[in-house]
Amino acid sequence: MKMLRILMATAFVATAGAAMAQTKTWNEIRIGTEGAYPPFNNLNAKKELEGFEIDYMNDLCAKMKVKCTWVVQDWDGIIPALLSNKYDVIVAGMNATPERAKRVAFTDIYTRTPISMVGAKSITSTDISPTALKGKSIGAQGSTIHMNFLEAHYKASTARPYPTQEEANLDLINGRLDYIVADREALEDFVKGKGKDCCKIVADVPRDAAIHGPGVGMAMRKEDDALRAKLNAAIAESIKDGSMDKHAMKWLGKKAIQ
Repeated sequence: MKMLRILMATAFVATAGAAMAQTKTWNEIRIGTEGAYPPFNNLNAKKELEGFEIDYMNDLCAKMKVKCTWVVQDWDGIIPALLSNKYDVIVAGMNATPERAKRVAFTDIYTRTPISMVGAKSITSTDISPTALKGKSIGAQGSTIHMNFLEAHYKASTARPYPTQEEANLDLINGRLDYIVADREALEDFVKGKGKDCCKIVADVPRDAAIHGPGVGMAMRKEDDALRAKLNAAIAESIKDGSMDKHAMKWLGKKAIQ
């Protein structure tokens, strides 16, 4: 009987928590981001957040008439921190993959960009197939779709995970990697900046729907349906009024969904 009372109490708390999530008005939203993935989100020299996702989400907050605060979180812990209530939504270039959807809910897609590989300027071939890159070292940020893709398809290469994309970029510059893989816009930012003397985009990577997903969405706890609906309405408004692509053109130089 005591065990039954405990189980009933646990069920009541879970049900009450879900009900509270549905009735919350969401006048304030805490946003988690990495702050280390330009031009999507980045901490500049003044330690201020900037980038496409920062401007775009601030615009959505204005459309929703809510107070928004940003929280910077290392990528490896970005989903656990959401689930432990450190913030309410992740806006950090997170692709809405089937695997991640087991743990979190996603909004509608707000950006989708090509995925590319970068290598030394001396590379003459655009063949980046697993066969062509056998024995090569390829870097990517750990716990990302890019590392998952390498581990699934490039078993004859050496796939090296890095805590941040910046660290992978630096190892390519210093000759410790043959290639790196990431979203094309992030790599274009790199080859126009720190990598301009050494590196170039070699080719685009074919998308694997099971690994890459349909594009980038905002992630939240599964019980926060009201927040998801609120964000989806704002995303739809931004598509209709052109503000999504306005921010994308400023930071990415092209439309948000490609």
